[in-house]
Amino acid sequence: MRAVFQDSRGTLWIGGECDLFRNDGTRLTNYDIKDDLGRGVTIMKIVEDKDGNIWCGTSGGITRIDGKSFTSFGEQHGLISRDVWSMAVDASGVMWIGTIEGVCRFDGKTFSPFPLPEAQPDPTRGVTSGKFVHCITVDRKGRLWFGTNGGAYVYDGKTLKSISERDGLPNNAVSSILEDKSGNIWFGTVHGGISRFDGKDFTNFTQQGVVEGKEIWCIHEGRSGNVWFSAKRSPLYRYDGNAFTKLKEQDEITSLAFTILEDSSGRLWLSGTHGLFRHDGESFVRVTTDGPWR
Repeated sequence: MRAVFQDSRGTLWIGGECDLFRNDGTRLTNYDIKDDLGRGVTIMKIVEDKDGNIWCGTSGGITRIDGKSFTSFGEQHGLISRDVWSMAVDASGVMWIGTIEGVCRFDGKTFSPFPLPEAQPDPTRGVTSGKFVHCITVDRKGRLWFGTNGGAYVYDGKTLKSISERDGLPNNAVSSILEDKSGNIWFGTVHGGISRFDGKDFTNFTQQGVVEGKEIWCIHEGRSGNVWFSAKRSPLYRYDGNAFTKLKEQDEITSLAFTILEDSSGRLWLSGTHGLFRHDGESFVRVTTDGPWR
């Protein structure tokens, strides 16, 4: 399972290989998502736009779900690549789409390429390119953050600024970016672990030996301000603003988590290479189509 998302109505959406699941608290509905050419896809990212539509970024482009129908968009509509890995919606309602061939913006009618500097492909990754955009985040100031193989970029609407190893970032392959409630920016990297940036200085927790795991793909902040993250073959960590707590390890979830989500009820969900899991406060429970959902 690749993606877990809770929309503004409290509905839970789970995306994986060729399947999208919707749980509204009463029943589970399964959708077979196709691209604009009618082929099955893997769902990589799920977001909601300002009108309440659900969008899935997939291995076959993007798909809009408006409650009545599914509409898919691909290269023939102007998308720069149908291999989508990241998505975000800015304050004006414009959708930003990160692909293996760069990033573009979509205003609901037209796709427009947004140029980012090209980096060196990461030879350690099975899927890579010099234009790969792993993640996109919008902060509270409305700035856009892009994670690439050449470091991070922040765009304030006028100027594009680069942040890389030269500035203190532990590794240029940036896979996840999060702004916490205090305004700090957290970076998850593929080869250097996790780092926090306060606007001036970096604190590289993995390099300092505070936490384990160099390959990090997701960071999430819960409602209470706890920051959650995990790395490949590493435990799940919780940071409460003062200290890191390592949650009890379980073989099934230490492989790699692609998404961490704390829902509106305070339940923690993880999707990854071994499926979907929910944390019950003490341990992880594997969730299948038969549940348990509560």
